[in-house]
Amino acid sequence: MSGVVVHLPQGAGGADGGERRSEAVTLRLGPGEAARFGRGSPATPVELRLADAAVSRLAGEIRVTDDHWQLTNHSGTHTYLVENPEGAGEYLRVPPRRVGAPVPFEFARVVLPTRGELPVTFQVFAPDHVYLDPGAVGGPWESRTVTAYSLDETATYFLVLVALCEPRLRDQSRVAVPTTPQIVDRLRAPAGRAPLTARAVSSHIDYLAEEKLRIDGHGQGDRRNGKREEIVGLALRFGLVREEHLALLPPAPRPAGHERNPVR
Repeated sequence: MSGVVVHLPQGAGGADGGERRSEAVTLRLGPGEAARFGRGSPATPVELRLADAAVSRLAGEIRVTDDHWQLTNHSGTHTYLVENPEGAGEYLRVPPRRVGAPVPFEFARVVLPTRGELPVTFQVFAPDHVYLDPGAVGGPWESRTVTAYSLDETATYFLVLVALCEPRLRDQSRVAVPTTPQIVDRLRAPAGRAPLTARAVSSHIDYLAEEKLRIDGHGQGDRRNGKREEIVGLALRFGLVREEHLALLPPAPRPAGHERNPVR
């Protein structure tokens, strides 16, 4: 694992006594590095400031190891939750004073209780979970070959990647890469399930480019289409997305005018 990304969205860290909402913060931690979180003070500096009165000055710590990350709970009274947003309700509890609880999720949301209506939360992304080459069976760890791109085919970002690649997989030509609205429409969830938003799709595309596929964005500027082209080109060149992956997508809607005529 090359490290993790810790992200505190704007306002998710609570409000201080002046009701000022927390600013967005993004931290990158490599193996052996740690970041402390809490309300902080001049005597207790923290890398991730959570401005809520119910959060301890030093609430906890994230530490990155070679193959996972750990969460330490410094609170003497509060249990913290680590949720897997893509795990259908999967979560783990980190009880008070627990040191170095290992977290296995690639995406995680750390949740701290507060006295307000909403908890304090921040996100941790561990993009380099390592998967063995399917042919690497047996033998010592040092002799095994790992995949160059660690993609979880059950994750939502992989579904977005398949939707990006679908037109070229089906047409085998240089057709345009789908836009964000087209992907939102293509991945429209069945009734009763929360749909993917345009913002979520854009976040997954950024995650694929920056963390999973490690695409160099120099020279791209704000040209999101250029980033999508690079993602699709790399995924297809290296066989990261193949025709069999199209089965992961929901059934494609019938084109207008192709309805079957009723039998008379």
